[in-house]
Amino acid sequence: MNKLPKTLLFCLFFLFFTLGISFSFAQQKEKATRVFMEYADSTVFEKENNPDIHIMRGNVRFRHDSTYLYCDSAYFYEKDNSLEAFANVRIEQGDTLFIYGDYAIYEGNTNLAKIRENVRMENQSVTLFTDNLDYDRNRNLGYFFDGGMLVDSLNELTSIYGQYSPETKLAVFKDSVTLTNPQFVLHSDTLNYNTVNRVATILGPTVVESDSGRIYSTRGIYDTQTDKSTLFDRSIVVSNDKTKTLTADTLFYDRTTGFGEAFGNMVLNDTAKKVILMGDYGYYDDLNKFAFATDSAQVIEYSQKDSLFAHADTVQMLTIGEEREIKAFYGVRIYRTDLQGVCDSLQFNTKDSTLYMYKLPILWNTGYQLTGDTIHILFNDSTIERVNVIDRSFAIEKKDTTYYNQIKGKYLTAFFTAGELDRVEVAGATESIYYPIEDKGTEFIGCNRTESPYMTIYIKNRKPFKILWRPESKGKMLPIPDLTPELKFLKDFVDYDYLRPKDKADIFTKTVMKAEDIPAPKRQRTHRR
Repeated sequence: MNKLPKTLLFCLFFLFFTLGISFSFAQQKEKATRVFMEYADSTVFEKENNPDIHIMRGNVRFRHDSTYLYCDSAYFYEKDNSLEAFANVRIEQGDTLFIYGDYAIYEGNTNLAKIRENVRMENQSVTLFTDNLDYDRNRNLGYFFDGGMLVDSLNELTSIYGQYSPETKLAVFKDSVTLTNPQFVLHSDTLNYNTVNRVATILGPTVVESDSGRIYSTRGIYDTQTDKSTLFDRSIVVSNDKTKTLTADTLFYDRTTGFGEAFGNMVLNDTAKKVILMGDYGYYDDLNKFAFATDSAQVIEYSQKDSLFAHADTVQMLTIGEEREIKAFYGVRIYRTDLQGVCDSLQFNTKDSTLYMYKLPILWNTGYQLTGDTIHILFNDSTIERVNVIDRSFAIEKKDTTYYNQIKGKYLTAFFTAGELDRVEVAGATESIYYPIEDKGTEFIGCNRTESPYMTIYIKNRKPFKILWRPESKGKMLPIPDLTPELKFLKDFVDYDYLRPKDKADIFTKTVMKAEDIPAPKRQRTHRR
């Protein structure tokens, strides 16, 4: 089969293209209807000088389909099906749309009206003000391009460019957009606005300012009647005093109540209290000063150079006046350079500067491990001052791979000076295993096993240098070669180092206590009748 010459193909394409344009123009011409000159106090037609112009003066009225145009005077170009209107221009479409201005050009073939100077477009409760308005009757759309203002019963919107559809009641604003509401002011780059439900759709960088704070967003929906918003793309809500920020992938925020619900990478930062609350889901109730986070929840306390990091399944934070209460539940892991810990739940109160650890708590400080039923850590300006281990307290210090200094008792209190362990006091049937080292040497002298009602250990340079037992004690020094595994450890000894968080990222590592390392349930005291 012979192929068509390229020249012939080009000619056919050009013919079809030309016919298409002609058909398009024919359709447009067929759709166009005549503009009728209905009334004027006087009409001048200069056939010789201006054969294409009708000059009309006084109470001028034109009709085009169902649209009427009124003005003081006009030039009517009958051949072009268009006109120029001067002074007191008014366009009426039905009984709901009215456009006013000082000057207008109306093109009947394209159904386009260009109104200039002191323009006012009224559509029921909505009024649009500008000096340059083009109204497209085909699309039922009015748009300005050199500054304008739209006003309804609730809001006032201004921008450089804007458009409004009387049919859909939707407005689009671009470039230097400002929405002014009695309760707030919104500044945006691009904004869509529904004049029926008063909902603004944020499509560009936007700031909402009010007495309750600020909102920063690039995409979202803001209901100006209810002051509720749905915000996307890492939007930020800032408190009135600028001390708290709430950020998330998606935010539902009620400005009236100050309630914000966050989805995806939530970050609540309280710069006044120096604490950050994080999670994949959470909320903040500004009215009740209550915050909640779950799903990879984390709290960071950064009041000092060395920040404290804590992770749990759920974290809550309550602020009362100048005081703050933080609670964490299920699978708690904490890390700070000088302090690490795990437990089932914890609570921190700024009122007494105390961190409470509950249910299988384990605390590490440098080379020491502390366990018990409950652990209380007292801080002085974020520095550890005292640790109380309540009931079934057990402290160990690892000397090497197989030898541990050990202390056991009912209650244990560790005192710190400048963050360093200074003294340990143990009460209630204390037991200890201690490996003394010969002076200026590294070899163990032996294993000192001692029992006493009370015991005090003094620490210097992270090493015990004096131990007091009172009021009496019994013990013995065992040679290292004579030690059996049973003699090397006190009952209930466990090294939980495998659970210890190694760094701030390791707090998210899922760790489970070995079944054999779980302490036996505490015996309940029974009473005879």
